[in-house]
Amino acid sequence: MRTSIATVCLSGTLTDKLQAAANAGFDGVEIFEPDLVASQASPEEVVALAARLGLTLDLYQPFRDADGVTEAEFEGVLRRARAKFALMQRLGIGTMLVCSNVATATIDDDDVSASQLRRLGEEAAAHGVRIAYEALAWGRFVDDYRRAWRIVELADHESVGTCLDSFHILSRGHDPAAIEEIPGSKIFFLQLADAPLLTMDVLSWSRHHRLFPGEGGFDLGAFLGHVLRAGYEGPLSLEVFNDIFRQTDVARTALQARRSLIWLEDLVASTSAWESAPDPPTSLPAVAEPSAFDFVEVRADDTGEVDVLLGQLGFTFRGRHRSKDARLWTEGPARVVCNEQHARDRTPTMAAVGFEVADPTASAARARALRAPAVYRRTLANEQELPAFRAPDGTEVFLGPPASSADAAWVPEFEGGHGGPSALLTGIDHVNLAAPWQCFDEAVLFYSSLLGLAAESSQEVPAPNGLVRSQVVRSASGSCRLALNVAPLAWDASGFPQHVAFSTDDVEAVARRAVDRGLVPLAIPQNYYDDLMARFDLAATEVEAMAALGLLHDRDASGDFTHFYTATIGGIFFEVVQRRGGYEGYGATDAGVRLAAQHRPGLASH
Repeated sequence: MRTSIATVCLSGTLTDKLQAAANAGFDGVEIFEPDLVASQASPEEVVALAARLGLTLDLYQPFRDADGVTEAEFEGVLRRARAKFALMQRLGIGTMLVCSNVATATIDDDDVSASQLRRLGEEAAAHGVRIAYEALAWGRFVDDYRRAWRIVELADHESVGTCLDSFHILSRGHDPAAIEEIPGSKIFFLQLADAPLLTMDVLSWSRHHRLFPGEGGFDLGAFLGHVLRAGYEGPLSLEVFNDIFRQTDVARTALQARRSLIWLEDLVASTSAWESAPDPPTSLPAVAEPSAFDFVEVRADDTGEVDVLLGQLGFTFRGRHRSKDARLWTEGPARVVCNEQHARDRTPTMAAVGFEVADPTASAARARALRAPAVYRRTLANEQELPAFRAPDGTEVFLGPPASSADAAWVPEFEGGHGGPSALLTGIDHVNLAAPWQCFDEAVLFYSSLLGLAAESSQEVPAPNGLVRSQVVRSASGSCRLALNVAPLAWDASGFPQHVAFSTDDVEAVARRAVDRGLVPLAIPQNYYDDLMARFDLAATEVEAMAALGLLHDRDASGDFTHFYTATIGGIFFEVVQRRGGYEGYGATDAGVRLAAQHRPGLASH
């Protein structure tokens, strides 16, 4: 199907927005009236630019406060409408969005609203255009799409139809199933937006917190299915009001928006909803979720301190890469690459995460279809080529086949190392990444759409200088978990530290071995351990032993979680975790203690 985006979604001038929408692959745009009013380009110049870019102008919006008014007030509505209809003729736009009245409505009567819409429809028809009536979630009297449709039915005019907006319907908790009772020919336009599930007034929620599909908590797949089964044949259009999107790079946001529609089309493509669609989309390559982490990569000008830290945790040096300035450390199936290539003046930071996927070629094809930027790394003839893409947070994502034995197929490329004793670590439990505030939602969509990871509800963790927003995306099996975080703006300029958590079946043994090898665990205050005894039924001697090793503990109804952290080197640190029972969390209560401990003066990252 055709795709469209409202200019209100993007930053910049109207000209900037049109160019970005075209470059991202949209077929058309909705013209948001304030963007046109503020533009130096005349309507004729806008039309000419859109034509050069291959864009259609699909909707003019919004026209407000049109129904439920007195007859005297409606004369003013007609005057405004005639001027806008004439403007639409200059723009070549055939449909105008008419919102349900929120300000001037004084008559709560469907017959009155229908009569006024019919008269608007007559004026629209005289100008060769039509109107799409939409129920705003905060409408004075009309705030339900079903009532808006009843009014359109009563208006009974060929130039009067309805506009369906996922935010206005789903934010109010309205059941979208009744959409299928509306004739597709009378659904003049469709606007799509996702949103986080918040408890606040719908106007503020709508104006500041909408998201692109796949980034929030709405079931847009089911919603779109109802619309398509009704027989809708117009464009899939995005209307997203968001404070962040209005101030970030316009080209990047437009590409993010287009990726969200590709994801949504694919979500619905396999259902019966597309059967009546005139132009069904091509499905993305179907891929299975990752089966495991393949490796993590730390990059720095000098990774020597990281090498020492890995050795203390029990990792074995497996050798240097035959063609790159990189070293490999392994402990069981956990693999860490320390890369010093192209890293001048860079302190240790997380650079890449590798995933084991069933079919790297298919996964790479899916990534390309989702417009993920490819990453190039030189590969010699005798080296395994791993497809790679850059995530919005800057992390490089590598796709490799499942390991057929204890080692991945690329491990022999590292030479001069040695084997080690039996491993205490059982793999990588999760990877904790920091996303800049302006691309956090984009990162959530990237990892979920490209890798098939499911987004969990977000949390906020207190740090000494602000709140850290955190959201986990994970595989259904739990074999791959990514914790995405937005650091407080006041965090030190060296950057918010990221980390890798390794799993084990005996965290105490790992901690003891690390301490014996010289590891100084992150300093945890005694107040934490006093509180631990109050929270859980733990013996004093047990807590004292935990404190000596820097161990932290959490528990829920399903099981418990014991873990410890290393100090931070540059922008990276490590964690070792042991899960017992069905515990699926990450020690959220302990995260605030960890952030406070990392904030203490004297640590490497501050």
